[in-house]
Amino acid sequence: MAKKRLRNQEPSEVDESSLRHVLVVGGTLDEWQALSEAQWTQRRHELSAIASGAGASWLTLRPYERGTNAAITTRMVEDHPGCTLIVDWCADGRDRLLAAIEQLRVGGHGHVDEAALAAALMAPAPCEPDLTVVLGPSDRLPPSLVWELSYCELVFIDAAWDELAGPHLEHAINEYALRHRRFGGIT
Repeated sequence: MAKKRLRNQEPSEVDESSLRHVLVVGGTLDEWQALSEAQWTQRRHELSAIASGAGASWLTLRPYERGTNAAITTRMVEDHPGCTLIVDWCADGRDRLLAAIEQLRVGGHGHVDEAALAAALMAPAPCEPDLTVVLGPSDRLPPSLVWELSYCELVFIDAAWDELAGPHLEHAINEYALRHRRFGGIT
């Protein structure tokens, strides 16, 4: 069976069929705050169940961009059956990158390398996303993504944040399963 190579991993370390971490990016902070608590609860449980059912141990939700809202950078972590959910309200990938660098600097890391930076950015998830689902047009990348674009598979879904439902994530996971990941290699 072919193996997939993730950042800082040897080809033999990860099975190509594994889907460990899914990142869903959509909506603005304004749209996120417009959801009721019941809508948020239903969305978190439904998406976590689908990600877990596909074998992912981690699911991260992140806004596409700020919108008119001021920067909110809190992070919430919830354990769901078979899957840990990270709700990351940071809508600017540059801010997240700078915060991770500062965290490493203050934490006393003498040498900041790619592995340390990746760990700080993805924490508490132990790995980078294998699949990033972007709600929106395929001709524009979200400003909330900076680091995550390097080695993940992108699937674009033409749906608004308030329309996001389980079938959208199921479709993206099915698209991911059909891909052969070469990480820049050619056949």
